Amino acid sequence: MFENIFLRKKAVPDKLTAYGFRQENELLRYITDILSGSFVLSITIDRKGTVETSLIEKENGEEYVLYKTNTVGSYVGEIRTAIEAVLSDIAEQCYEPSVFKTAQAQMIMEYVRETYGDELEYLWTRFPDNAVWRRKDNQKWYAALLTVQRNKLGLDDSNIAEIIDLRCEPEKMEEVLSQEGYFPGWHMNKKSWYTIILDGGISDQELCEGIDESYRLAGKAKK
Repeated sequence: MFENIFLRKKAVPDKLTAYGFRQENELLRYITDILSGSFVLSITIDRKGTVETSLIEKENGEEYVLYKTNTVGSYVGEIRTAIEAVLSDIAEQCYEPSVFKTAQAQMIMEYVRETYGDELEYLWTRFPDNAVWRRKDNQKWYAALLTVQRNKLGLDDSNIAEIIDLRCEPEKMEEVLSQEGYFPGWHMNKKSWYTIILDGGISDQELCEGIDESYRLAGKAKK
């Protein structure tokens, strides 16, 4: 019922602990009162990240389950709203975006974090699968992680691919695109950006070298 609150997000364990979650065997559990203390809300998160809720009515000590059913009405609606508010706050305070799953995307995110101290920025609510890195000194983008159907890059299938867009010197673009695994920049100026699919076709070392060059070029980018 509340799954969308945690869609494309992953929990940060230290933040959950600071929020008040406690370890119970294989679960993390958080307990709080809602609706002026009328109910005790218990929230658990298992090892797979699955979030579950249970609700105890204080007056009789019994579990209240109607909010999990198709029952309608102002009272059950009020209960759902209260639970959603707690879950939304947990998602905001204790979770971070988790969109890109491939091994190379994970490697790149760690490389950028360690090398430049930068985190992905998810700038567009309408496009939650798109994110960028930008330099701190001039705010210019030096890389973008995106998802796109492979056929939109000119390939034969429509499976979703995770890609990175990087900057290139315009005079070198023809040479770059002549290499296997390099494509014109997706959703970027094709004169100065190129795309690589993060499927292992290009080595990790080559990707990191491309990021370094793109970072350098962003430092030269005109405002």
